[in-house]
Amino acid sequence: MRILLLTHAFNSLSQRLWSELVLRGHEVSIEFDIADAVAEEAVALFRPDLIVAPYLRRAIPASIWSKHVCLIVHPGVVGDRGPSALDHALQQGLPAWGVTVLQAEAEMDAGPVWASARFPLRAATKASVYRNEVTEAAATAVLEAVTRYETGDAPQRPATTTWQALMTQDMRRIDWQTDDTATVLRKLNAADGFPGVADELFGAPCHLYDAWPEAELRGAPGTPGGAIVAQRETALLRATVDGAVWLGHVKRKQEDGGGIKLPATHAFAAECAAVPPAPSLAWWQAAHATWQDIAYEEAGDVGFLRFEFYNGAMSTRQCERLRSALAWAKARPVKVLVLAGGHDFWSNGIHLNVIEAAESPADASWRNIEAMNDLTLELIETPAQLTIAAISGNAGAGGCFLARAADRVWLRDGVILNPHYKNMGNLYGSEYWTYSLPRRVGAEAARAIMRDRLPLDAERAVAINFADARLSGERAAFRAEVAHRAAELATAAAPLLAEKSAARARDDAEKPLAAYRAEELAQMRRNFYGFDPSYHVARHHFVRKSPASWTPRHLARHRELGWTPTS
Repeated sequence: MRILLLTHAFNSLSQRLWSELVLRGHEVSIEFDIADAVAEEAVALFRPDLIVAPYLRRAIPASIWSKHVCLIVHPGVVGDRGPSALDHALQQGLPAWGVTVLQAEAEMDAGPVWASARFPLRAATKASVYRNEVTEAAATAVLEAVTRYETGDAPQRPATTTWQALMTQDMRRIDWQTDDTATVLRKLNAADGFPGVADELFGAPCHLYDAWPEAELRGAPGTPGGAIVAQRETALLRATVDGAVWLGHVKRKQEDGGGIKLPATHAFAAECAAVPPAPSLAWWQAAHATWQDIAYEEAGDVGFLRFEFYNGAMSTRQCERLRSALAWAKARPVKVLVLAGGHDFWSNGIHLNVIEAAESPADASWRNIEAMNDLTLELIETPAQLTIAAISGNAGAGGCFLARAADRVWLRDGVILNPHYKNMGNLYGSEYWTYSLPRRVGAEAARAIMRDRLPLDAERAVAINFADARLSGERAAFRAEVAHRAAELATAAAPLLAEKSAARARDDAEKPLAAYRAEELAQMRRNFYGFDPSYHVARHHFVRKSPASWTPRHLARHRELGWTPTS
């Protein structure tokens, strides 16, 4: 069928659904929901058999839903209605939740149901649940709904519905003098990603995000709830009435009412001068019940280096710290090193928000890409161990090519990769991609990946040889499979390491890594310092979440010159 994805943005859920539908042979085009007239034009051009709306911030106009079947992906159970479905479920601490695919009608979220799926509701941030459980359930439910539509089945109208109002900041407000740690975490988790919890730090209004529980550290006896008691790297430790929580990111309110999300210690750098540092942690403390963004552990001949960076963004300092941890891990007596990344994202490359907040974004961009390159080089030059990038969360841009610097790339089924840069203002990219990508997929496929700027699902990534294996989609099974395969690889490490060393020597003789880096950085210097401001403009709008003004042409197939429906 011809299926139009009508969406506010091409987010992780939209990308997953696009990938699943294309994989099943459907002809899919995308239109951003900018205005009624734009959506109406897209429908007239594409002439879809079906419209799927995975992520909207307003209602589909009657001029469309009255003439076409429009399937709305609602992150709530059957009968739930309203714009804050997942927020309410998380803040109430419900044990289970779900996704419903329903047909658009005049009354919001009240149409007949085509499919639904349920899942246990993890005690985690809304953003994390959305990217994982909601996305998996949505993929299952949408595919079922599409199949039912194809076969002529009829949807079922729910017996009863319950409207839940938009969750306001009054509903989210934290009372630091009375709310215990569990309550504080539920409120922060239910608002993470967007809109955050309105609060104050150091007397300044801000929104709070990225909370982690703390089981070991807390304020001195008598410390009032809400007091800032310590800092560690990007996070601040704030006392509750019965413990403490780490706050990783904040958005300070600016005079114009705007602001961008930043690491907490960065946003309040001056104020943090008076905040005592929490005891430093060695890399090898993964089992400790405290917040730690880089940790290492071993199992026999296999070392596991984990790094959990918010939204997968890696600042200059985070790159430098991860490089130090990797260099330390390379000195361990192991035969295989697994870079495990984070839960939601493996890596998305340079930290655009920190760059945007810098006095000179061009200089900050340059420092960040150099640090990413240093980290990538550290991974490429690992002669004594076989290296594996075990990707259980999505990855994009430079994060994909940091992963590709490993000897093996293993993907959890269901992850989405975006191994390209040009969407960020025609950015050229570095991380030695001009060395690693053509050698894996071939020169023509490498050009296509960079030109087409489309997501890669795990199956496609393995098929084109960007990745080496697609493993279980269930996280615990994925981790177990990675550990088992890595241990097996360690038993055959000697001949594989000899082969790796010989290949590196041949590659260096043909063209040294320094030459690839110099050529890439010459292009990046033009992006950062040249006359064309496209990168800076794109970054500005990206970090401020500016609404889209048009749908990128590589997504909107129906807007290509000369495009006509296949049937």
